[in-house]
Amino acid sequence: MKHVAVIDYGMGNLHSVAKALEHVGKGIKVSITADPSVLTAADRLVFPGVGAMRDCMSEIKRLCIDEILREQVKQKPVLAICVGMQALMQSSEENGGVNCIGLFAGKVRRFQDHMTDADGQLLKVPHMGWNRVKQTKAHPMWRSIADNDRFYFVHSYYVDPDTQAEIVGTTDYPAPFCSAMARKNVFAVQFHPEKSQRNGLQLLENFLSWNGQS
Repeated sequence: MKHVAVIDYGMGNLHSVAKALEHVGKGIKVSITADPSVLTAADRLVFPGVGAMRDCMSEIKRLCIDEILREQVKQKPVLAICVGMQALMQSSEENGGVNCIGLFAGKVRRFQDHMTDADGQLLKVPHMGWNRVKQTKAHPMWRSIADNDRFYFVHSYYVDPDTQAEIVGTTDYPAPFCSAMARKNVFAVQFHPEKSQRNGLQLLENFLSWNGQS
C-alpha cells in the first residue's frame, strides 16, 4: 500500500488535501502529521500551506520540518502547494522579509498594487479565483491535463526562481508569473489542486503514480 504523508505544521487545508488524495488514490494510506518517523517512512510527501510566511516559517523551524524536507527530497517524490511552494525558496518579501527553506534559488515577491488587465480593468490583490496555467515544459505531472487549463488560485505573493529551467508552468496576472516549478523529484504549484476540481484531482492522481523523474 502506498503511504502519502501530508506535512502538518498548522498551516494549510490539510484535511481537504488529504480527502482529495484519498479520493483519487483508492486504498492508499494518507497521514496528516509532523512526526519525523512517519514522514521518513512515507512513500511520498505533500507540503501544503496557507497564511503569513513569518508564521509558517516559525512553525516549520520549530518542528524541524525544514531539516526533514532537505533530507527527504533526496529520497522520494514531494509535492508542494501554495505557501508550501513559496517556503521552498530562499526568501520572501512578506512580513518585511523572511528567510525560507532555500531548496530552490530565488525569491517570493508580492503582486504590485494597481495592476490592470488588457482592458484596463483593475486587478485585485490577492489573486483569487480560476486562471489558466501554461505548461512551459513537459512533465509527467501534467499527464492528461491540457495546456492552458484552469486551476484555482488564492495568493498575494508568487515565486520568482533564479533558474528559468525549473519553471514548468506560468500564469498571467497580468504578466506571466511562475505557477509551477520542478526539479528532480520535487514538484511545486502555486494553485490549490484540492480546490481545482477535475484538473486538480488529475494532478494529485499523477503525483501518486509519479516516480520522481522528469
